[in-house]
Amino acid sequence: MKVGVFDSGIGGLTVVKSILEEKLFDEIIYYGDTARVPYGPKDKNTIISYSLEALEFFKNFDIDMLIVACNSVSAYAIEELQKNTTIPVVGVIDSGVMALKNTTEDKKSEILVIGTSATVNSNLYDHHLRELGYENITSIPTPLFVPIVEEGIFSGNLLEEAMKIYFKDVKKTDVVILGCTHFPLIENEISNFLNGVKTIHSGDAIVKVLKDTYHLTSTHETKISFFASSNPDNLKNVAKKWLNL
Repeated sequence: MKVGVFDSGIGGLTVVKSILEEKLFDEIIYYGDTARVPYGPKDKNTIISYSLEALEFFKNFDIDMLIVACNSVSAYAIEELQKNTTIPVVGVIDSGVMALKNTTEDKKSEILVIGTSATVNSNLYDHHLRELGYENITSIPTPLFVPIVEEGIFSGNLLEEAMKIYFKDVKKTDVVILGCTHFPLIENEISNFLNGVKTIHSGDAIVKVLKDTYHLTSTHETKISFFASSNPDNLKNVAKKWLNL
């Protein structure tokens, strides 16, 4: 099995990390649209257009499945991607919702969803969670986290100040859904800032979907290649550090 993993930048590497740990594919082709990151502030039609361009890129590699490791794309472009290919296209929002359901059955849990402006404004997390009966959902756009992570800043004063701004009105939270694949890179800092709250991120959620829905099992070795629309060397360097390659 050969899989393509698509993200607006380096954040999708957090999904790749979970997939690599489980050895679910023989080959991974990663593409980050680093020339146009972040997608969060962009309008729906632009996100769809960029996503279809990425799909064309992956057609060069004869992949068996596409994983959309970007919440903004998952919010606005999944259906268009599925219409334009015959291979399975798996997004991160449905996976994250399923992961929350497996984490807590308490419908009165205080759930905090954080993500890009596009993801939060789509209301998809809120909609799906309320359909499942969860009542106490707060969604906060945290767009500055994306460029902070893209700059390789995973801790320190700048991140601390951004969290103070975004979380100043958060009083009680039982679970935080990290609604952007960049955010697991600062997962520990977010959790500690919010008093050790449990976090859910797309990588682990995707792995569960791949196992349960597509019945994928471990292979012996995974080959991985990295591509980017700008500064691919930076993407490869981050990947080596984050994925221990």
